[in-house]
Amino acid sequence: MTKRPTVYDVAQAAGVSIATVSFTFRQPERVRESTRKTVVEAARRLNYVPSASARGLAHGRTGALGLYSFDMLLEADGTVGGSPAGDDPGPYYAGDARARAFADDADDASFRTFPLYVDEVQRGFELECARRGRALLIGRGPTAGGVIDIASRVDGLAVFPGAHAAEVLAQVSQRIPVVAFAMAEEPGAVHHVRVDNAQGVRELVAHLHAVHGIAQMEFVGAPETADYAERFAGMQAALAERGLDVPSAVLDPTPIGAPQPFPVVRRLMADRSLPRALVCVSDQHALDLVGILQAGGVRVPQDVAVTGFDGVAAGRICAPTLTTVRQPMEAMGRLAVDVLMGSLESPGSAAVDTTLPVRPLFRESCGCPAAC
Repeated sequence: MTKRPTVYDVAQAAGVSIATVSFTFRQPERVRESTRKTVVEAARRLNYVPSASARGLAHGRTGALGLYSFDMLLEADGTVGGSPAGDDPGPYYAGDARARAFADDADDASFRTFPLYVDEVQRGFELECARRGRALLIGRGPTAGGVIDIASRVDGLAVFPGAHAAEVLAQVSQRIPVVAFAMAEEPGAVHHVRVDNAQGVRELVAHLHAVHGIAQMEFVGAPETADYAERFAGMQAALAERGLDVPSAVLDPTPIGAPQPFPVVRRLMADRSLPRALVCVSDQHALDLVGILQAGGVRVPQDVAVTGFDGVAAGRICAPTLTTVRQPMEAMGRLAVDVLMGSLESPGSAAVDTTLPVRPLFRESCGCPAAC
């Protein structure tokens, strides 16, 4: 096997020091243009590629940032890329890739599973990493081991919520800067990027009551994350402020991806005793719920108004279009990179906790015109 060229080989071929070779690839502004060209030409002749891992060993940095999700990147049916999560099925295209190239188009509801909240935040993170010249490592999985593995390979890490995430991140943040999306703030070194969930739902409730005269509202979706719990609390506070009946608990605590979703709503639908409005914890919940209501002969919004939260693309093209609260998802991803880079530049600085604003979008599912 041919020995891979090293920085020493390039330095010898170019007639420069190994420090000059290093600067050429890491900080080219510190090298004269004529020297830089000489080094680059020598590297090309030798087929030399700088090693990010080697730089990491030498300088304690990898040049990469990480983005990790415990489970929110999984599709609603529990699969990843068309195969059951956790299986090892081998190649995705076991036969002719050409024959299956458009297989996903057969799913008329595919727009309801992509892009979602996580996808849009990830896009912002990717764009900002690219703008700053940072490599990006993406990981997913339900266990703490996956987070720790990713954390060992990057300079900073952003994480979506999951079971036991807080305790794992408290451990990881002792070594590298960590940003948590949509998690409750706790004392420690973990940074937080989130949105004003309560205010978003307050504006939905105010609109349903003041504009559409709806006084009876119930909440749908399990408050399983800090974001979701804040949304239910925001609805309770808004109803109380307006002197309306305040539910003490979620009407139907269906989690995302439940195999038999909305059992309570289905029962009320059969009994013809649905509330006048259903405020859903997320757009995924709302889109699925609208489909179930329509299949049961319930008109949306004439019989029941439905609202979501997130502002995913599917809400703009479903029928009826979905009233929701738009999160600034790309901005969240970009801000997480800003926070990580700032922490790397100023080690030991205090944890950052940033709450971004949200924007209500009133559309057909609450009774507004599509473009309202």
